[in-house]
Amino acid sequence: MQTIDLIDGLSALADDYDGIISDVWGVLYDGVEGIPDAIAALAKARAAGLKVVLITNAPRRSAAILGELKRFGVDDSMTDAIVTSGDVCRGLLAGERRRRALHIGIAGNLEVLDGLDVELVDEATAEYVICTSLIDDEHETPDDYRSRFARLIARGLPLYCFNPDIVVERGDRLVYCAGALAAVYAELGGEVIYGGKPHRPIYDAALAALSAKFGGAIDRRRVLAIGDGLPTDIRGAYAQNLDVLMVTSGIHAADFGDVDRPDLGRVTARLAAEGLAARAAIVSLRW
Repeated sequence: MQTIDLIDGLSALADDYDGIISDVWGVLYDGVEGIPDAIAALAKARAAGLKVVLITNAPRRSAAILGELKRFGVDDSMTDAIVTSGDVCRGLLAGERRRRALHIGIAGNLEVLDGLDVELVDEATAEYVICTSLIDDEHETPDDYRSRFARLIARGLPLYCFNPDIVVERGDRLVYCAGALAAVYAELGGEVIYGGKPHRPIYDAALAALSAKFGGAIDRRRVLAIGDGLPTDIRGAYAQNLDVLMVTSGIHAADFGDVDRPDLGRVTARLAAEGLAARAAIVSLRW
């Protein structure tokens, strides 16, 4: 079983890397407000010469996310680029020959489809499904969609999942995301197409963004991925042969004991149980 160190700050690892791919929700933002030390850490990393790409499963375009991030303290001094699951799924849809889509999600997510050759229709005439979120994540659960999904699957409609997260933190609560609906769709036998973490397309896009900032290909061994979510951030980066700095105070904090003094034995055991590994752990991101 791999043992990992608990480091005090990102500066302890910075000399070993040229680029950083950092998660947003759970690392820089708790769903309600920004995390100042984490935001400052990325600014200091860039000041030290590292390139930083933010990577998020948000089902929206990067420009919209940047506007939201600026409201809690992330600006151009903290990042070189932002890659969203919404961006990546837009690219996947560009190759979709069918036009008529049923959207499942809140109306506010529809901006991610702007400029695409997509006609939004009702269930009866849809040729495929675009899922960006639950329609009402304050009151619904994924089980509420089972009968509807069974009808869609019976007609052979594939589902594009614009946010593979199962749940996300919203302050001190967890709410379901599109990934939870996609899991039900797949369980019932439906075809699901993913773009975001932990799947390869979003990492290809993030690495391409880093390479563009360097003006040439970047060595993966010199890229550090930062995240808190085991099924998304950690699994995705590990599968792409990227070193990982795991933030323990994020979505799995309750599993590791005292939030401020996590039990490294629990962290190590959980990683091993998931078939994963990390370069190091940190309570919360700081320089």
